[in-house]
Amino acid sequence: MEWYKKKPEDLYTELQTDPKKGLTQETAEYVLLKHGSNELREEEKKSLAAKLIEQFKDPLIIILILASIVSAFLGDYVEAVIIIAIVIINAVLSLYQEGKAEQAIEALQKMSSPNAKVIRDGVEQSLPSSKIVPGDLIRLETGDIVPADIRLIESANLKIDESSLTGESVPVEKDASVVYQDTIEIGDRENYAYSSTIVSYGRGMGIAVETGHGTEIGKIATTIQSYEDEQTPLQKKLTELSKLLGLIVVGVCIVVVILGLFYKHEIYEMFLMAISLAVAAIPEGLAAIVTIVLSLGMGRMAERNAIVKKLLAVETLGTTTVICSDKTGTLTQNEMTVTKALVDDKVVEVEGTGYEPLGNIVYDGHEVEDGEFSSLFTLMSIAMLANDAKLEKHGNMYQMIGDPTEGSLITFAGKKNLEKSKMEADYPRIDEIPFDSERKMMSTFHKNFLPGKIVSFTKGAPDLILERCTHKLVDGKVVELSQKDRQDIMDTNSEFALQALRVLAFAFRSYDSMPIEVDHEHIERDMIFVGLTGMIDPARPEAKDAIAECKSAGITPIMITGDYLETAYAIGRDLGISSSEEDAIMGRELNAMSTEEIREIVKKKRIFARVSPENKVQIVTALKENGHIAAMTGDGVNDAPAIKKADIGISMGITGTDVAKNTSDVILTDDNFATIVNAVEEGRIIYSNIKKFVSFLLSCNIGEVLIVFIAILINVPLPLTPIQLLWLNLVTDSFPALALGVEQGEEDIMNQPPRDPNEAIIDKKTGFSIAVQAIAITAATLGAYFYGMKVYGSGSEGSRMMAFSTLITAELLRAYSARSSHFTLARIGVLSNRFMVYATGLSFGLLLLVLYIPFLRDIFNVIVPSAMDWAVIIGFALIPMLAGEIKKAITQKQYLKAE
Repeated sequence: MEWYKKKPEDLYTELQTDPKKGLTQETAEYVLLKHGSNELREEEKKSLAAKLIEQFKDPLIIILILASIVSAFLGDYVEAVIIIAIVIINAVLSLYQEGKAEQAIEALQKMSSPNAKVIRDGVEQSLPSSKIVPGDLIRLETGDIVPADIRLIESANLKIDESSLTGESVPVEKDASVVYQDTIEIGDRENYAYSSTIVSYGRGMGIAVETGHGTEIGKIATTIQSYEDEQTPLQKKLTELSKLLGLIVVGVCIVVVILGLFYKHEIYEMFLMAISLAVAAIPEGLAAIVTIVLSLGMGRMAERNAIVKKLLAVETLGTTTVICSDKTGTLTQNEMTVTKALVDDKVVEVEGTGYEPLGNIVYDGHEVEDGEFSSLFTLMSIAMLANDAKLEKHGNMYQMIGDPTEGSLITFAGKKNLEKSKMEADYPRIDEIPFDSERKMMSTFHKNFLPGKIVSFTKGAPDLILERCTHKLVDGKVVELSQKDRQDIMDTNSEFALQALRVLAFAFRSYDSMPIEVDHEHIERDMIFVGLTGMIDPARPEAKDAIAECKSAGITPIMITGDYLETAYAIGRDLGISSSEEDAIMGRELNAMSTEEIREIVKKKRIFARVSPENKVQIVTALKENGHIAAMTGDGVNDAPAIKKADIGISMGITGTDVAKNTSDVILTDDNFATIVNAVEEGRIIYSNIKKFVSFLLSCNIGEVLIVFIAILINVPLPLTPIQLLWLNLVTDSFPALALGVEQGEEDIMNQPPRDPNEAIIDKKTGFSIAVQAIAITAATLGAYFYGMKVYGSGSEGSRMMAFSTLITAELLRAYSARSSHFTLARIGVLSNRFMVYATGLSFGLLLLVLYIPFLRDIFNVIVPSAMDWAVIIGFALIPMLAGEIKKAITQKQYLKAE
């Protein structure tokens, strides 16, 4: 219901409350039973058993379980145990990493106000916020957390910090007297206060109109609950691959048995061989290696200040095509900063950002020396003394307490070594006229600033201050304010405003003694104008470079903010997100658009200003429907639904609310937008490595299948026994594949566009490479086998030793070639991946154990190879690697030319 449109008297009737006494206790208890408590219901959590069952729904995991059963049936209990261990480890790792995932609703509950000032039966009392009901009369004071959505009925200089809900970078002025006829966006409702926002200034009174899930924050909670977790791109591709492998396995079994029977092989022998080939065709290490590689990637990302909460989110980052970023606190510092000032008729630049009082005052390219601008001290004194904020230092951090605008003025004065505590001691405040949203200024009275005089310092809106000034201070002298002076000052004000600066004016007046009538009508007139300041929540210095890197990587950055269009565009232009005002749009314009129109508008616009949480979700949804992999970054409650909806949700670790953190997939511990780019790079490397070891595993496994298939087809004794197949599959599928998973990224990985989200893991290029390598491995192994048949006889232990040794060696050498898809070993370095050296060394050592330990030779039906045998084995084994390197040497030239 649009409560902000209702007049207070209508509220009293509709909610059965009294404007002075509030609800009766009896009525409040009845309403509580009707509406329920003022808290957010937690979504029912899945049990551990349900989560565990989900881990085993993956088709690849099901195939692995079947493979373990087959291995046990064949008597290879070691293989069966290893496969089951892989499945269990994979499930445990996934559950452990994702165990903390969905706590967003709990975090929303934590944000609720523990107590509220409520008037019931005419008596003010402190009640737990959970007991607040619609119709309750609520009192608000500075520092209070608003306990429910409230239609204000009284306000006195009331300002509320709504940044966590709307993204507005400064507290919002409230006015209870306003009544709206038209629909007003969340961030513009002056007569309304939202649950969980904070009163930063003044006081007010209001009627609670919405509680629990009816509040704006409650709607966000409901929205978060309604979104189902979607499969990541990698999950989808691995599922597709698993189904394909399942079909291949079934096909292999059928074809081998049929061919075997056709050539009159024994049924049992063919059955064992078919089952062995089926096990060999399944890369049982794939699921575990993917999990391990993603876990290692999580560790590397943590070292680069990005904590990844879900394993598969690591890879999803690498597929990102668009990053939607909140402005306040993400692209900007969430610390108002004075950047320009008008003093002595000159505009000076103010260096430094944030609340730390460091930075120079610069004019015409040089630092302003003490005394160079004689009116600067007066300007800074007014800025610091007509000010209710405090700036505290905690270690190396500065914390602002109070209004951020006033905090920036204290920092501004601090850049000329002025300290508020000392200034207040030297020039004590003796009275004040508080800020009023109607006259838009405040005044304070001080003694000792001018010898024998009382002065009033006034700050406020430039146009209103200027109307009340008759003179100005220039070079330390008071001169009459001419019409031209007024126009020049307003021109400067306009220039500041066009740069999206928030502008304040400063003036003073002196008295021989304290005025009798201390009110704005008598005091705030005939003043002396001193100057202007322009302030903004500045962009993070590193964000501009990060955005440029995003663009070079083919990623589109988009700003989505609750701030006004002018401010958002100024920041976006400064950061390089946009170059024209045509790129920007107001959120309210989206409300009148259809889903199709929004899908079109997100193709063109790069800045979305004054948006609601619903608008953010609309934007992210439209981008996803357009085929993008969308990342959403933010720090406030207002960002949480879009963070949840995005393919990859990213929150700020320092300034982020618990809601944003617990809803997101990734938390940036340094709140640095540049860290997102690092995470994207890591994600791309991980996906590239996954493709490498999938390609490696499949080329080797398909080669094994082809070797046996061709042998049956041409009716020669089988080159490999079932136990040999299972052993070489175990040796070559594990360690080298894992080493490929920790390969360094290609040197050009961030100069490539994001991959097509619809691209399969096995695309045409990869599929062709797998086919070529599988054929090369098959040819090499059969070549060595036929040599062995000639030397040792058909179907002998010697001929099978030649096939067995050549196949393992060829696959290990093939692993080196698989380290890059387009750069040769000569360019990347044969020994640059030490894990590959260890992995292949270990696997080759296991081969040697089988060949040279007598009882193992008997089990595997092989003989000790001669020196000549080793020469032939190595010669044939080099064929697949050389074929890959020759292909890459040609491809590498194309890449280097493109550079």
